[in-house]
Amino acid sequence: MPLSSWPRRRFVAALTAAAAAGPAAAQFRVEITGIGANQIPVAVAPFRDEAVAPVPVSAVIRADLQRSGVFRLVDAPAGLDERSPLALDAWRGKGADALAVGSVTRLADGRWDVRVKLWDLVKGTELLAQSHVAQAGDLRLAAHRVADAIYERLTGERGVFATRIAYVAKTGNRYTLHVTDADGEGGQIALASADPIISPAWSPDGKALAYVSFEGQKAAVWVQDVASGQRRLIANFRGSNSAPAFSPDGRELALTLSRDAVAQLYRIPREGGTPRRLTTSNAIDTEPVFTPDGRQIYFVSDRGGGPQIYRMPAGGGAAERVTFSGSYNISPAISPDGKWLAYITRQGNAFRLMVQDLAGGTPAAITDTADDESPSFAANGKLIVYATRSQGRDVLMTTTLDGRVKTRLLTSGADMREPAWGPYGR
Repeated sequence: MPLSSWPRRRFVAALTAAAAAGPAAAQFRVEITGIGANQIPVAVAPFRDEAVAPVPVSAVIRADLQRSGVFRLVDAPAGLDERSPLALDAWRGKGADALAVGSVTRLADGRWDVRVKLWDLVKGTELLAQSHVAQAGDLRLAAHRVADAIYERLTGERGVFATRIAYVAKTGNRYTLHVTDADGEGGQIALASADPIISPAWSPDGKALAYVSFEGQKAAVWVQDVASGQRRLIANFRGSNSAPAFSPDGRELALTLSRDAVAQLYRIPREGGTPRRLTTSNAIDTEPVFTPDGRQIYFVSDRGGGPQIYRMPAGGGAAERVTFSGSYNISPAISPDGKWLAYITRQGNAFRLMVQDLAGGTPAAITDTADDESPSFAANGKLIVYATRSQGRDVLMTTTLDGRVKTRLLTSGADMREPAWGPYGR
């Protein structure tokens, strides 16, 4: 299935239904392009003794900070650690406003102690001093948490480097649902199947995933506990069952069912049960997503002739059209603060990622690729992960909301699709 067909995955699935009435070994490299505005110049020195650790801690921290688009990395010499005195004279003229130094020490019980200190080089003051003790398998997570601490101390906003993403990989005729760190490294395979897996969606507490599996030769919705792997079949009604999205309180799912011939929106308890219908139209209504306050649902409908994004009360009711630019707009994603809408639009034969200020801003295309799909906001609302096609492969990318800084996550062998950025907590 080429990616060119995937931007329309849920809408086409609904249309078809209506007509028919283990640890992951893959590691990513990171390519960062673009220059952000007003970047903070920061230096992250190599951590003392990190060469003997299983994870290059300072390199992970530097990549995290650079990926955010907020920071410009300045070179720092080796030989510094959290015990080193701050030599302001040596740093004058090097262009850094902040310096992070630290060490990685193996403890007697086999765990690793990651220590970091952050200096304000302008004022000559200490901004942060922390220690993170972790098992070897959690050393990368410890590095992400250090990066989060640096990000928050320098910006005043919470970082998302220790969050996770879920995505679907396709290798040959095999599909795997992955859960990885936010940089795409490490993680686990949550599900492997010979049948397609689509539409992963996180629970608000980050402990479960809902997704659509075709393992029974039809689309059905499952909910799976990420830690234990236990899964439960939630929706397997007549017709197609697709596009799950958790309510903000985690108690229910909104989803698309074609049990009554045409695809409509329903709500169902997360444990399964009797679905409650939300829309009653002659159109295809699909791709529901809750607003963060749980009061509204954004969704896609062709009730106006072509697919557009609408919103309605979360309990059902009159729908209001949201998108008016272009004749084909799908895959809505709402930022965690409820202020931004990301979606996919068709421009000629290209599918582009758009961002719109819901307070009344003009939609803006923030990519120059032609097969974008599946936008998903980071938990702090500052980045979006999406899938696209580049150099003949299906890849995942992140972008700042202005499109200035993009990160490409590369793999060898697998096509990556359907990304979903997880919430805080793991």
